[in-house]
Amino acid sequence: MITCKVKNILKSTLVLAILLGYYAVSAYAYDIRLGTNQPGTFSYFTGRILERIINKQIEGVSCESVPASGDIHNLTNLQQGSLDIALIDSHMLYDAINQTGNFRFLDINYKNLSVILPLYDVPITLVVRHNSGIKNLDDLKGKRINSGAPLSFQNFLVETILTAKTWSKKDFLLKTEISDSQSQDTMAFCHGTIDAMINIGVHPNPSLQQLIRLCDADMANMDDNDIDKLVDSQPAFSKITIQSGTYTGQTTDIKTFGTQTILVASQDLDEETVYNILNVIFSSQKKLSNAHPALSLQKTDTKLIIDSNIKLHSGAVKYFSH
Repeated sequence: MITCKVKNILKSTLVLAILLGYYAVSAYAYDIRLGTNQPGTFSYFTGRILERIINKQIEGVSCESVPASGDIHNLTNLQQGSLDIALIDSHMLYDAINQTGNFRFLDINYKNLSVILPLYDVPITLVVRHNSGIKNLDDLKGKRINSGAPLSFQNFLVETILTAKTWSKKDFLLKTEISDSQSQDTMAFCHGTIDAMINIGVHPNPSLQQLIRLCDADMANMDDNDIDKLVDSQPAFSKITIQSGTYTGQTTDIKTFGTQTILVASQDLDEETVYNILNVIFSSQKKLSNAHPALSLQKTDTKLIIDSNIKLHSGAVKYFSH
């Protein structure tokens, strides 16, 4: 006959076993939490691909992509340990590490973050009406331009370009602040309200292809001395070329600049895991480029790491040194 004392021991052992089993499963389910932007973004698309690659090729490791409202959310969750890795824009990462821009007044130290790999370029493309006479950046003067909604990233980039060129509102026939929400800016472009706007995103872009086909749009060069100086002075920016043939009817390369989306980790993430992540990413190059040409892992500009306070993760140092 089992005594009450023995029964209590058995019950305690059973509860402990259940709890241990639960936490073991939970730990396994969240081995790697990968932060991305919202569903529908290229960041989310890329995160889901990385999730599948990691789950399939790294034995005993389970990765879960976690969409969020944006880079600030993901950076803070990385810093606090709620995420292990995340896809972050280079400009946002630079500001977080150096406490500039949107992070100027935040009392949070992000210096425990480190770079695993720049994954893809995010060009800033000057989109112009075919009959506007705009072939390069200097041709914008006296035209009707859209700078994007106030406080938006689009607006920030347009103002950055204008500052680099020492231009102001009076240099343009019209300078609107139309949002890209619900394609308001593209509708204004197609209706002829504006001559030029910027597009931020990877190429090829189906929406931009449609704009070229239906609204007689072109892409103008930003191969410009003032932009060169801007890029040289800002580690978060890189020179980017949109290769000829990327879009129907595009017969020449388009020179521009932009940011990069970077795979970032906490320095607390162990070296072996980061090494293994890089190993499966580079062994899956064909799969990535087939998913989208922007993920071809071409040689990228690393001056963000060299010229700023941002460190390369030890696992990445080990991988790239072999």
